[in-house]
Amino acid sequence: MTLSITLRIAQELSVHPNQVQAAVDLLDEGATVPFISRYRKEATGSLDDTQMRNLEERLRYLRELEERRTAIIKSVTEQGKMTPELEKDLLEADSKVRLEDLYLPYKPKRRTKAMIAREAGLEPLSEALLNDPTLDPEAAATAYVDADKGVPDTKAALEGARHILMERFAEDAELLGKLRDYLWDNAELKSTVLEGKEEEGAKFRDYFDSREALKDIPSHRALAQLRGRNEGFLQLALSLKEDEDAKALGRNAPANTCELMIARQVGIADKGRPADKWLMETVRWTWRVKVFLHLDLELTNCLREAAEAEAIRVFARNLHDLLLAAPAGPRTTIGLDPGLRTGVKVAVVDSTGKLVDTANIYPHEPKRDWERSIAVLAALATKHKAELISIGNGTASRETDKLAADLMKRYPELNLTKLVVSEAGASVYSASELAAKEFPDLDVTLRGAASIARRLQDPLAELVKIDPKSIGVGQYQHDVNQAELARGLDAVVEDCVNKVGVDVNTASVPLLARISGLNATLARNIVDYRDANGAFPNRMALKKVPRLGDKTFEQAAGFLRIMNGDNPLDASAVHPEAYPLVERIVERIKTGIKTLIGDSATLRRLTPTEFTDEKFGLPTVKDIISELEKPGRDPRPEFKTAVFQEGVEDLKDLQPGMILEGVVTNVAAFGAFVDIGVHQDGLVHVSALANKFVKDPHSVVKAGDVVKVKVLEVDLPRKRIALTMRLTDEVAPQTRSNDGGRNKPSARFERQQQAEQPQGAMAAAMAKLRAGR
Repeated sequence: MTLSITLRIAQELSVHPNQVQAAVDLLDEGATVPFISRYRKEATGSLDDTQMRNLEERLRYLRELEERRTAIIKSVTEQGKMTPELEKDLLEADSKVRLEDLYLPYKPKRRTKAMIAREAGLEPLSEALLNDPTLDPEAAATAYVDADKGVPDTKAALEGARHILMERFAEDAELLGKLRDYLWDNAELKSTVLEGKEEEGAKFRDYFDSREALKDIPSHRALAQLRGRNEGFLQLALSLKEDEDAKALGRNAPANTCELMIARQVGIADKGRPADKWLMETVRWTWRVKVFLHLDLELTNCLREAAEAEAIRVFARNLHDLLLAAPAGPRTTIGLDPGLRTGVKVAVVDSTGKLVDTANIYPHEPKRDWERSIAVLAALATKHKAELISIGNGTASRETDKLAADLMKRYPELNLTKLVVSEAGASVYSASELAAKEFPDLDVTLRGAASIARRLQDPLAELVKIDPKSIGVGQYQHDVNQAELARGLDAVVEDCVNKVGVDVNTASVPLLARISGLNATLARNIVDYRDANGAFPNRMALKKVPRLGDKTFEQAAGFLRIMNGDNPLDASAVHPEAYPLVERIVERIKTGIKTLIGDSATLRRLTPTEFTDEKFGLPTVKDIISELEKPGRDPRPEFKTAVFQEGVEDLKDLQPGMILEGVVTNVAAFGAFVDIGVHQDGLVHVSALANKFVKDPHSVVKAGDVVKVKVLEVDLPRKRIALTMRLTDEVAPQTRSNDGGRNKPSARFERQQQAEQPQGAMAAAMAKLRAGR
């Protein structure tokens, strides 16, 4: 009997079954991951949000597995083919792959050649030859010739018998498992360019003639090759080296390892008996025509799924870093959405994010109205006492950055600070229904400028308005399973928003909708109630909002802040259900709540165990004391900016050896991408991130980090920049390529592509299969 879901998850997460069962019960009751990990630590043994997300994912998978198991057992039973042995195997199957292997012989299928052969009465012939190889195949087949049954001669009879055996061998679950494992350990993925596609598919040139051990392929290389195949430039196939070596021998080639494995499994051996040659040919056909093609497709799909899962994990981590990037805070900001012919769109937002002014300026080609543009920006900065200039990183970004630098140079008294921000998703937001409601009378392009300004003030509050998939957090995000990507990214947004918390009296509908227990409808109801009745004076007032019941209040209240309200605890992460505990603490030390909040010395003298009871355990008491010390603390880092080097505005301005400051934009398994101000991110390979071995680039950098890098190599035709964070690294001679990377300069990029990874996508894939994922 398979382990219970609870026990299995407990083993996988290395936690106690009681912790898992408590978490599962809470999830089934409708509790959210942020609520459980923050406010139900006693029940779950302090499972954090990462453990809870893993638990939630495994719970989903294992429940799907049980549903599939039930359906298969029902199907086989209804066919009248269930045996005690088969039922035992089905009940013990610990993965979907194992279940499907067992179900394969009983799975309803289209009429096969083996079925037709059985209908023609050829199964006894196949059994006779398999069980008694001393029989002469031709002689034995004579008795089964029957033109009326579609068996005109002995050749047709033997062909039908072969199809019966091939299907039988290919549907042996135990054998399939062994062959799958052998392929995983020994097969290579071979990639070749399709004839005539060399020039058009030049971006995939690294895979025009490549082969790599299946188990060692990292996710980014797997996705690159799969994209090349899907776009019609590459052909991919699994191959075994021994098969390649045997091709020259043709039909005379000895049986390969997989064929011998099949033969041993079904009791076939070539001992020179009359039927042995025919049986070994049947084994060869089984492998080449049925099993290998099946496993080739399955393992390639498994490679894709594992690579996608790893890519989604990386995308989610990058999104997490972007959402929790340092906010500039409540400072009046000028947002610039750069453009050439259409001009630069200007939007000014005040310290609360409210749009207060807009303008269009044309400093670049073709109008080149530089002086007037400077004058307009200076006037707006003076009028609104602006402190920051937020510049979108799209077309004409570098030129617009120059404009802002000139403004700051001419008007130092304005004390402006400029920063280039990612404008990914700004155009999507500008054209959205939400933006139309927010700025009904504003031109779409000016809405984008307002969004660019706000995302500097508070990246989280602004980016939640955009579909996470439009934020641009990964190189292959459009290649992966979109449903899985959406689920993964939505979970990240939910976790980030709840980690920070929101001011319920200023938050937008999209921000509120991400709060634990809330949805778009409830968020809209909160805002409508706020608009009609004024600011919420305390958390309890939230219960007056239509459709916001006790359960929703329980899930959401701790993450909703009310600043300067009736109760100072409402501005903290202390849940209303724990207010009585705070009151007990206050009574014990004979002080007031307002006096206690922020009094580190007094709070640190408290003994948490003195305040525990049946309802509030030690983890909750410790959390509350910590929260009282720094109520409503923001987990995001302090705001700081990168300074791009003047005169370095384009790829061609780069020279090997330059040391530049940049901002990390994305982190992948193979390294980090860094914006150094030339419209093309450079790559710091994982091997160049630090003066030590780095297994996970995220342990060194994250999106939004300001870093110093050295330029190692520039490949202009392929628009590639090789960087290093090891500033003492030597720059090789002739490291600037203008020939498309056909000569020596591309060697560094090749080494980066081929560098050994700690774990490949197939390693993850097979671990997933073996762990029953």
